[in-house]
Formats: sequence, C-alpha cells, structure tokens
Amino acid sequence: MQTKNTNIQLVLALFHLGLGILLLSGFISKVYSLIIVAIAIRNIVKSENSENQAILWSAYMVSAEVLFRMSGGMLFYELPKYSILLFLAIGLYIERKRHHVSVSYLVYILLLLIGIAFVDIPYDESIRKAVAFNLSGPVLLGLCAIYFYKREISFDTLLDMLFVMLLPIISMLSLLYFKTPDVRQISFGGGANFAASGGYGPNQVSTILGLGMFILAVLLFFKKRVFSILAIDVLLFMYLSYRGLITLSRGGMLTAIIALTAFIFYFIMARKDKVKQLVKYAGLVTLFSMALVVYTADATGGMLVNRYTNKNAAGTTKKDISTGRIDLFKSELDNFYENPFFGIGVGGSKYDRMEEEGVVAASHNEVSRLLSEHGMIGLIILIILIAIPASHILSQPYLARAFLSAFLLFWFLTINHSAMRIAFPAFIYGLSLIHINFNSSEETDNVG
Repeated sequence: MQTKNTNIQLVLALFHLGLGILLLSGFISKVYSLIIVAIAIRNIVKSENSENQAILWSAYMVSAEVLFRMSGGMLFYELPKYSILLFLAIGLYIERKRHHVSVSYLVYILLLLIGIAFVDIPYDESIRKAVAFNLSGPVLLGLCAIYFYKREISFDTLLDMLFVMLLPIISMLSLLYFKTPDVRQISFGGGANFAASGGYGPNQVSTILGLGMFILAVLLFFKKRVFSILAIDVLLFMYLSYRGLITLSRGGMLTAIIALTAFIFYFIMARKDKVKQLVKYAGLVTLFSMALVVYTADATGGMLVNRYTNKNAAGTTKKDISTGRIDLFKSELDNFYENPFFGIGVGGSKYDRMEEEGVVAASHNEVSRLLSEHGMIGLIILIILIAIPASHILSQPYLARAFLSAFLLFWFLTINHSAMRIAFPAFIYGLSLIHINFNSSEETDNVG
C-alpha cells in the first residue's frame, strides 16, 4: 500500500468517501473485510515487508475495525485483532532486516498467560471465549510492542501510516451521514447517544472519530493534504469533531483532545519561533473550538453542555460522573485486595460481579481488570507497560516526543474508559516505542 503520490492519496480519499455508502450493505462489508485481509497478506509476503507494509495494513485495519462492526462486516467479532496479529507476525518473520526483540515484552506476554491457570467461571460458560475476550487485546499489545520496539521509522512513513489510518474513518463519516437520522430528529438526553453513532456503541465510535480528529490535525500541521484543498480538509476536521461530539460519548473526545494538546505542546517546544507558534496555534484552536461547541450545543438542544458538565437531561448534576464505571473500578480493586497474589483469574471480574451483585457488566477499565484478574502479576505488567515507553519518550527530541507522548496518552486514556475491546489501544501503544527518523523530511526544517 503506497500513498506517497498526491494524486493516489486523493483517489484513495474519494474512494473511501464512497465506500461508506457501499458498506451500508452488511454483505458488501463482509466481502470487503475479507478482500482487505487477503490483499494485505499477499502484499506483505510479496514485498517481504521491505517498506513497512505490515504497519500500513495494520494501521488500516485498526481504524476499520469499528467501521466493519457497525456495518456488520465481519465473519467473526475479533477478525480485525487476529488480522493485525497475523500481519505483524508475518512482517516480523519475513523481513530481511533482523529486528531486536525486547525480552521485557516477552516476559509481559508470559505473565499474562499465567492468569489462565486461575480461571474460575461458571461451568456453563465458555472458558475459551472468556479468555479470548479478555486476553486478545493484551496479547496483541505484546506483539505490537515487540514489533515496534525501537524500530526506526522515517517521518514520511509515519505520516503515510497516519493517512492510511484516516481512510476508514472517512468511510465511517460517510456511513454515519447516511445511516443516522437528521440531528433534529434525534432525541438527545443525558447519556451517550446510540442513534447519533449509527446504532453502534457510542464509546467505540467516538474513540475512532477522536483518533481521526488527531490524525487530521497532525496532517494539517505538516501541510499534508487529504483532499488537496486546505479548506476541504479543515471542513473535514470540523465535521469529524462534530460527529464525535454529538455521540455525547465523552471518553473518545476527551482522550483525543488531551493527546492533541500534548502533541501541540511538544510541537511548539520543537520550533525555533516558540512564542509566535504558541499564539498562532492557541488562537486557532480556541476560535475553532468555541465555534464548534456553540454550534453542536445548539444542535443537541443544550444536551452537549449538560453531558460534559455531568448533568442529566433536566439539568440536575449527577452523583456519578463516570456513568457507573467508578463502581466497576471499586469492585475490581476489592477483588485485588482479597486476592492480591494471582487475582481471581482471567475473565473472573464479570462473573464475580454477577454472583455478588447480580449485575452483568464487563470491565471498562483495563488497569483495574489487570489488578483484579492477575493480582500482583497485573501490577508488574502495568509497571512494564508504563515505564518502558515513558523512559523511551523522555530520551527523544521534542518533535519525536510530540508523536510518542500522544500515542502513549491515547493508549492509557482509552484503556481507562473502554478497556481493550478494540485493537486501537494495542496498536497505538506499540507506536509509542518507535524511533522516528526525521533526517529525510523537509517539513522539519524549522524545528530546533
């Protein structure tokens, strides 16, 4: 998958704009997802991963995952995760250049597997499904970390990867436009809105739309056009932000805003004209944000403001800002306190809540799930996952930190509101470990 030619990029963007309409058909969506997997494997093998084809195809599948799910386009639910696992494994095996494998992440995977020995779920439930549901994301993260650990990636390749990741999000916007009712016909309340997210989980939809906001903002900073004309790209950014906001799902939007803030901070620090850049970007961001929030608040009948200020539809402040997630977090910490060494076993948190409280709810927080189900081993896992990329980021120049810190924040914040239900946090974590080579890029001439 090559995207360096501007004309090819425009054709790909226009194709994906139309693709969103075609994917309204579940059958077409299924066929397309299988075609992508087949083409990707053939391309990676034939090229021997000489130009990071495994990364580009994995990036595509990462952002296409929610698109395929909401359009009914998968033969089985975890197809994207297993596809990315396969792409990266083939890439590692077939590439001619030998890659350093981090022992720390091999240990991480082994520590994860220990929790399987302590699985304790009701006899009528599938152990295989419980383990696969809870460990497919963390194991994928381990492989992503092994693949990306200190891998040198050129700045141009990184921007190409972000562009490729944006393509399915363009299709998602198109699908949402035709699949959702007119905003004036949607009844907005004090919670996340399924109608505005195409009938699929608003949390996951807003997470990927937030990713799209971040990617498009980065491409705009480096003058990389998606639709060739700046005004169209700016409108696309505004529409992406608007669609994310009207889902009323806060996690994905706030995560994107925090990650983008970190990126802008280090981006400005890397510039020679720091004060000028600070005034320029702070002014632009403030202007666009205020206009967008005012417009969206009006479109949702004021419910956007209520949602982000933790009020219900009547304007009364809610007692729980987390919509029940704090209770889930506390129950999992209680499991950790009661079973501190090896936890209650993989998948046990859900069934423990069902037995103790009569509530069937899977964890939304990967941090507390690791502690609950893996005990002290989970704590060691968390230390490994945070310490390695953090030390790596601090050793990098400012412009590299802009990207790497944003990637790490995306991972950490996403797993705290959406666990690892989708492949995105695993892949973006891996990206926080790369070494970015800026030598060949003209866009970095003004950095100090």
